[in-house]
Amino acid sequence: MDPTSQARAMQAAIDQAQAAARRGEVPVGAVVVGPDGVILAEAGNEVEFRRDAGAHAEMLALRAAAARLGAKWLTGCDLVVTLEPCPMCAQAASLFRIRRLVFGAYDPKGGGVEHGARVLHAASCHHVFDVVGGVRESECAALLRDFFATRRA
Repeated sequence: MDPTSQARAMQAAIDQAQAAARRGEVPVGAVVVGPDGVILAEAGNEVEFRRDAGAHAEMLALRAAAARLGAKWLTGCDLVVTLEPCPMCAQAASLFRIRRLVFGAYDPKGGGVEHGARVLHAASCHHVFDVVGGVRESECAALLRDFFATRRA
């Protein structure tokens, strides 16, 4: 993914995270970008709305992109997300066979890529993708920090 496509995709993910926050959801947004740089799917968390613990932005975007392509795999596609994916979403990204993960904020507590389960390093991981972390990290982290600060006040 070229720098312009990456910047456009991360902005779209941030827009999705902001929309999720306005709905009362944890502000995480995800975008799937096709091999040609076109955004195939966008989503924000919908856990509360759907009453579904698995309705993470990444899961919704991955499924929508696969449906749009009529494929079970997203070979050559990139997943761009505002927060380091949890173990569930990291494993799903592997199962969808994405090419690359680009994420914003690191998640030392719940992350599953660079932290915690480190899914890509597990022997059970069948597809390892490239990872680029820390893209617009401060901005993505601030979305989460601000969201939770209003909940704890």
